[in-house]
Amino acid sequence: MTNEYRHTPVLLAECLEYLNLKTQHTFVDATLGGAGHSLEAARLLGPDGTLIGIDQDAVARAAAEERLQALPETVRPHLELLAGNFGDMDELLLEAEVPGVDAFLFDLGVSSVQIDTPSRGFSFKEDGPLDMRMDPSTRTINAAEIVNTYNAADLARVIRSYSDEKWATRIAEFIVDARKEARIETSAQLVEIIKAAIPASARRAGGHPAKRTFQALRIEVNSELSVLRKGLEAAVRWLNPGGRLVVISYHSLEDRIVKDVFARYAKRCTCPPDLPVCVCKKLPILELVTRKPVLPTAEEIERNPRARSAKLRVAEKL
Repeated sequence: MTNEYRHTPVLLAECLEYLNLKTQHTFVDATLGGAGHSLEAARLLGPDGTLIGIDQDAVARAAAEERLQALPETVRPHLELLAGNFGDMDELLLEAEVPGVDAFLFDLGVSSVQIDTPSRGFSFKEDGPLDMRMDPSTRTINAAEIVNTYNAADLARVIRSYSDEKWATRIAEFIVDARKEARIETSAQLVEIIKAAIPASARRAGGHPAKRTFQALRIEVNSELSVLRKGLEAAVRWLNPGGRLVVISYHSLEDRIVKDVFARYAKRCTCPPDLPVCVCKKLPILELVTRKPVLPTAEEIERNPRARSAKLRVAEKL
């Protein structure tokens, strides 16, 4: 099963450069996946370093452990692979008895494996049950429950807020009408409803018509945006002075939260701008390493189309 877990790491060279890993460092991969980034980070840490990987997907952790344990002992750091979500960062790192962290990596979004596994329900291209839970063991509500129980106004709010879908209200109304006839259980059913809701002229551009709605449902199912903010703020607390926080986001909502958290900790002064000196004493905690997001090259996008929307931002603990 672990052999099926293939994932091409996005912005790998850029991540390794900005993480600035050294021997004896403690590195936390908050979105371990199949260890695409961590495998190369481990070589920089060496046997005196510590690599902590966090992932709620058991298949991902098994694949990551297999790959990391295969490294020669001469380069393999101490490994701690933790089952959980980065929203629970405080609890996980306390349990692991970590004194502090020198670098964090957050590679957000859904992995290629999750998207390409029909039974997970993330894909609008493959038929499967409408699930979309990152961790079925900790979440009871799935995408099927949302599309079958939310009223039209709440469905439209979710779809519009989490995807900027122009046709959110119309899609919500079509979903509510369709479920009167039969419960919506599969991704194929939902895709057909979305296609019917969006006028043919609008479906000719902008990619697959269901892409934005599926993204919105996934975010709602997993509370992704609130979890992201909580995880980033925890990472800031755990960073050692000089430690780096590297984040790769894949859509504007994620990137907005990353920018907001970074900016809030980089400029904490609340004094009126006309005061000649700061009197609030709220000193910055972070320094922005990247003022603008780092984007993948055209060559990387050609090799890995899923890197197209990636944006990398970096901050350093003062």
